Amino acid sequence: MENSKNFCVILAGGRGRRLWPCSRESVPKQFIDFFGTGRTQLQATYDRIVKLLPKDHIYICTCWEYLEMSKAQLPDVPERNFMVEPVNRNTAPSVAWAAMRIQKRKPGANVIIVPSDQMVLNEAAFTHSVEVGFSYISENDVLMVMGVKPTRPEPGYGYIQLGDLSCKPEVYAVKSFTEKPEREFATMFMQSGEFYWNTGIFLSNVEYLLKAFEHIFPEVLRKLRYERVDYTYEEEMEFVTQNYPRYPNLSLDYAILEQSQNVYMMKCDFGWADLGTWHAVYESMSKVEGDNVVIDSTVELEDCANNVIKLPKGKVGVINGLDGYIVAENDNVLLICKKNDDSSLIRKYVNEIRLKYGDEFV
Repeated sequence: MENSKNFCVILAGGRGRRLWPCSRESVPKQFIDFFGTGRTQLQATYDRIVKLLPKDHIYICTCWEYLEMSKAQLPDVPERNFMVEPVNRNTAPSVAWAAMRIQKRKPGANVIIVPSDQMVLNEAAFTHSVEVGFSYISENDVLMVMGVKPTRPEPGYGYIQLGDLSCKPEVYAVKSFTEKPEREFATMFMQSGEFYWNTGIFLSNVEYLLKAFEHIFPEVLRKLRYERVDYTYEEEMEFVTQNYPRYPNLSLDYAILEQSQNVYMMKCDFGWADLGTWHAVYESMSKVEGDNVVIDSTVELEDCANNVIKLPKGKVGVINGLDGYIVAENDNVLLICKKNDDSSLIRKYVNEIRLKYGDEFV
């Protein structure tokens, strides 16, 4: 694969509240070796991408609180490839900024945007999908999302409805997008065969991506991009510091799938799972006896079923008679609660514990 004009943006600024208490605001899920593999989720994402692109073609979008952690975990990434938001504005503004920097460095570049908290089981299939995606966006002005066939009626994911087939096999126009539907709709979507899960992995040539962002953020990008073409790195940073707060708080999924034109989806099959919630982790991982999921933990289970368990190293958990629960311990918090597909319960506990006991518990 000719990769001199291909770039990657890894999104690593999330706070990971839905996997509390193992994911904490001080060390969110992307910086944790959640599965005991020896690599954090951020490092695993980088490892996957660096096989395809040069190291200095990989950019990391994060926030000030996580900059030093990001640099420590990814020592091979150049200093200027860390894109640090002056204020938190969600993923779309940070990607817009990264795209602007890549375009200035390499006009005509292609870019893939990947979250840092996903599982990919088939690396060869992932590589093939990326190659096909880069080839397509090199020749077509489109925004492309990678989609995977649903394996269950998961309410926690976004669903993409396929439209017409494009000129390339497996690439379809996006007819509609539904974010986190109720389970009955997720079941209907899955049974119809017309809907795919949104992986949150996007590709585009950088020129067209910036045009799409200018439609959404008209003033912020154009001023620097068109009025000061030969700006220096220092001038760019000064401009961003002054103007970044003018961006709306907008997710990349919403900006592309709901606000943009010429959006296409490529069918992919590389063993994908979003590790954003306890329910998704449970559904995605292999089960032991009783359909329990035990994550890098030492436990003795008796008369237990359908639980997801994550305990610290050096501890032994003895659990009897539990069915359908999350059991998760980290540092100063032990969580035992019913496992369901609604992450709002975890968010509620995070907010309540913060108010009652303080920030050191969240």
